Amino acid sequence: MKKVIITGVTGQDGSHMADYLLANDDIDIVAGVRRLSVKNHENIKHLVDNPRFKLIDLDVTDQANVDRVILEEKPDYFINFAANSFVGVSWDMPENHMKTNCMAVLYQLEAIRKHCPWCRYYNAGSSEEFGDVVTTPQDETHPLRPRSPYGASKAAARHLVKVWRESYGLYAIQGWLFNHEGTRRGEEFLTRKVTKAVARIVKEIRDGKEVKPLEIGNLDSKRDWSDAEDFVAGIWLMLNQEKPKEYVLASGETYTIREFVESAFGFAGFNPDECYWEGEGTNSKYYHCDQLLVKINPKYYRPAEVNLLLGDPSLAEEEMGWVRKTDFYGLVKKMVDNDINML
Repeated sequence: MKKVIITGVTGQDGSHMADYLLANDDIDIVAGVRRLSVKNHENIKHLVDNPRFKLIDLDVTDQANVDRVILEEKPDYFINFAANSFVGVSWDMPENHMKTNCMAVLYQLEAIRKHCPWCRYYNAGSSEEFGDVVTTPQDETHPLRPRSPYGASKAAARHLVKVWRESYGLYAIQGWLFNHEGTRRGEEFLTRKVTKAVARIVKEIRDGKEVKPLEIGNLDSKRDWSDAEDFVAGIWLMLNQEKPKEYVLASGETYTIREFVESAFGFAGFNPDECYWEGEGTNSKYYHCDQLLVKINPKYYRPAEVNLLLGDPSLAEEEMGWVRKTDFYGLVKKMVDNDINML
């Protein structure tokens, strides 16, 4: 049996990775969570009784804790999804983001080097590392030009992974993950905020209550969105190549936040022919007939906005055979249907 340590297992990516790997009978999972006593395990509640799934206390910012766990478990794979992942919040807590997203990676790499150098290591990278893009689409050769503390923390971690890989011969990689969403996305993230609000508005209208419009920021910001379940399959492929190599995982398509919002309301049953925008910029508002659905709140704008992130996944497709199963509209529909069904 192969042993895989997954950090951040209660989040979207970690829980999907656990599901994906447990479908393989040759894998046991050691799932690290920061505090076992905290009941935020909704995404893994269906796994806790699985004999091949073990929860342990693991604070990735505690070097001694990380060292002890890797010494005791000696995993075959270590997949690090533990991170502070809120780009906007990173402006208010830059030190915290650097500690969790960069220093924690150093602790993991050092413990693996000392105790189990055969272990294959993956750290979750981000398209935010590209930041102020110079070419579109972005592939594995694009320079790192982060425009947020979050992006900078991920870029710094990438350099650590590269140095430990080249200096110590570790199978250590950090793929570039473009935006990936799903039904387990945290409600703090834009896409889930939108689909949850759409579901709430559907219920408010159905119950004859006053509708509280969705408030969002820059409608024209573009993103390359994919399904998180497709990405965990790509990560596992990345971890099992003959030689360590990092790949871009993306859809190769870009959509605006405006298009995400319009699609979400459309899949919720709002006739697109009866919906319309009024105003421009921060005065933009979205209506269905005369009902206000969306308005702009400038507080949700980022201090330095990344306007166009579009990934080129061709290398991952050609060399690893990676295939996405869900397109943009399928993703939006899945998220909206899920949130409406949860009402």
